[in-house]
Amino acid sequence: MGFSASDVVPFTQARARLSELADEAKGGAEKIITKNGASYVALIDSDRLDYYHQLERERIHLLLIEDAKRGLDDIAAGRTFAADAAIAKRQGRAATRKRG
Repeated sequence: MGFSASDVVPFTQARARLSELADEAKGGAEKIITKNGASYVALIDSDRLDYYHQLERERIHLLLIEDAKRGLDDIAAGRTFAADAAIAKRQGRAATRKRG
């Protein structure tokens, strides 16, 4: 989604036009509020924000599924070792770093 010049609003102007900008956001527009000439916050419809959060949760779930798949592939390929051995090895490295 692209932004037009009317979607970028200085903070001082946004304060004076908040009701109007909120109505535009509710209608589907996304407004970028600037402060001192730089992007500061965005004004969007709360339903759209909920949708963005849902998409982010789904993305995280897909990443977790991919991690689990790689783990299962490692198990199938025999690329595993006991947790106790891995912890001991890691602790050994940490102790070596402290001494060195």
